[in-house]
Amino acid sequence: MVFNDLEVNQMAEITAKMVKELRDRTGLGMMDCKKALAENGGDVEQAIEHLRKSSGMKAAKKASRTAAEGVVAAKVADDGSFGILVEVNSETDFVARDDNFKAFVDLVVERAFADQQTDVASLMAGELESAREALVQKIGENINVRRIQAFTADSGVVSSYVHGNNRIGVLVALQAGDDALGKDIAMHVAAVNPLVAKAEQVSQDVLDKERDIYTAQAQDSGKPAEIIEKMIDGRMRKFLSEVSLVEQPFVKDPDVTVGALLKKAGADVLEMVRYEVGEGIEKETVDFAAEVAAQAGL
Repeated sequence: MVFNDLEVNQMAEITAKMVKELRDRTGLGMMDCKKALAENGGDVEQAIEHLRKSSGMKAAKKASRTAAEGVVAAKVADDGSFGILVEVNSETDFVARDDNFKAFVDLVVERAFADQQTDVASLMAGELESAREALVQKIGENINVRRIQAFTADSGVVSSYVHGNNRIGVLVALQAGDDALGKDIAMHVAAVNPLVAKAEQVSQDVLDKERDIYTAQAQDSGKPAEIIEKMIDGRMRKFLSEVSLVEQPFVKDPDVTVGALLKKAGADVLEMVRYEVGEGIEKETVDFAAEVAAQAGL
């Protein structure tokens, strides 16, 4: 960073105490604080106002950078009647472990839960967006609230499971049953990642694609047409059992299917959703050595 002679003279009048106060109150770097104080005559309050006005611009500049790390978080009502699942992204896993980032995630979860809001744009309008921009300014990384899912259980229970590293989270809604059962089902979904809860929920596009693949494979066998058709039907049944939650062997007891576990408890699965941090986001490949060299003019 290069400053002209006037800026250098102005900075000479800025004391270390003033810089420390501004750093403590904004979390910004020393040079940013010195420059803001110099541009505002050493007035800390004016410097803060100046930085607040510019923070939106700085946050926007970082918004183009890919944020594919982060965490998944969940909250469920004490009576199990309602629950939400949220994914908040950062650029690096290091920031995802930062206490300031975690505090922001907690704020988002609490607001989404209180408002029962799943539309990210509506949730973030106003105070939360200001908090996000301030965090971007402080941390120096792009931060995004990516998605929110909510379930309500009128005659059952909503349960959640978030894996220990907060990279995988699941929300399920059961008809009947209890939270212990719901958590077991959610843990299974986290571990096995079924495509759907029940076979009839598999889309026609997926069914057609799988049938085309199995047809091509079976036709290469040289068997009669009627045998080929039976082979295809058998493979389709196997595929549906593998991707459907209720047909899968329960991860904690493979001798029992999830469907049988639910039936024994007089329960059924109504909805499920599984978030994994960064899934579906195309990540940039960054050559950090080249980036540093470029910044240093090498």
